[in-house]
Amino acid sequence: MFRSLRNHNYRLFAAGGVVSNIGTWMQRTAQDWLVLDLTHGSGSALGVTVALQFLPVMLFGLFGGMLADRYPKRRVLVVAQSLMGLLALTMGVLVTTGNAQVWHVYAMAFTSGLISCVEVPTRQSFVVEMVGRRDLPNAIALNSSTFNLARVVGPALAGVLIYWMGTGPIFLLNAASFAAVIAGLVLMRASELRSPEPVPRAKGQLREGLRYVGGRPDLMLPLLIVAFMAIFAQSFSTSIALMARQVYGAGASSFGIASSAFAVGAFGGALLAARRVKPSRRFLLAGALCFGLFQVAAGLAPVYPAFLLLLVPAGMAMITVNTTANTIVQLGASPAMRGRVMGIYVLVFTGGAPIGAPLVGWLSELAGPRVAVVAAGTLSMAGVGLAVLVTRAVAARIAAGAQSPREQTLRGTAAAA
Repeated sequence: MFRSLRNHNYRLFAAGGVVSNIGTWMQRTAQDWLVLDLTHGSGSALGVTVALQFLPVMLFGLFGGMLADRYPKRRVLVVAQSLMGLLALTMGVLVTTGNAQVWHVYAMAFTSGLISCVEVPTRQSFVVEMVGRRDLPNAIALNSSTFNLARVVGPALAGVLIYWMGTGPIFLLNAASFAAVIAGLVLMRASELRSPEPVPRAKGQLREGLRYVGGRPDLMLPLLIVAFMAIFAQSFSTSIALMARQVYGAGASSFGIASSAFAVGAFGGALLAARRVKPSRRFLLAGALCFGLFQVAAGLAPVYPAFLLLLVPAGMAMITVNTTANTIVQLGASPAMRGRVMGIYVLVFTGGAPIGAPLVGWLSELAGPRVAVVAAGTLSMAGVGLAVLVTRAVAARIAAGAQSPREQTLRGTAAAA
């Protein structure tokens, strides 16, 4: 389960990631609380903050993947992590000195989103350079497990610290946490990295990446499934809140338990994924169908305890799809194209939130949260079928295009005879 940790460079990377992920989730919680404090509880201001954080990735995420192919990834990550640490430090100073305003938070959210455009695809595609192709599935699963563990620990720790010290010190703690990642990157053994030669700068590299994926049905299938899953998985936290509050009449503490149940399921699913040696298309499809099925079951749960129990396998299914798709895409992409392919992956993964959350909210207002959750689960399963059909159609078109010259040659030979 932990075989990737035998690698010196990955141990440094994973240790720094644990510290940084907890700090990041603490800051996200503190950021939301700070916005509500500065705007006297404005939900719209909170929505604007989240939108500004996601918007740069949607607009410029593909360019970030292209930059990941052009420059040495370790150097890019050191610069990106340093900039994100500086952002957190600046915000922490503003809050602790009492000078923070809501537009400062907006600016920080947008700037961190810009940095993430480059940092996320670079970090994702850097993993294989540390551990190699054999241990890549294990490393991706361990990354997911640490991320979901931080998602459980970070907000809970932030809640306690906000009560004791306020939001300012949490930004400062997160700024300090970036030192762990930067130190790990600097201390890596360059001789043990499997780094490809950076791709020289040239025109049309972005289009080249899109054409590359368009001509690879084996890459299109996981990307399409992640795209459909992202629409309904990213909005599932909204669904959990609506179900807890409106259907079961649960309070804020019960909503926290529901969110933790989903995160615990995701953490367990990531650890189980770490035991598998090789990802498979069948496992990817099964996980995606199970996620939709458990969404439907959760929407129909008669009582709150049953709802909580169903959130655990739903979280496991979601993380199974994410880790399997990520591994298939990285193993299938050539080293020269991996950054651009991961840029597309991050784009489709992130782009679902602005679509799914308003859709689920609208359905909840129109027909109630139960109907919204059941509909989201049904559409999620339908998306899996649509992804398979589209991929098969593309594969058939490519095969027909590859056969046509041969057929023309055979026809010409027969006519000559």
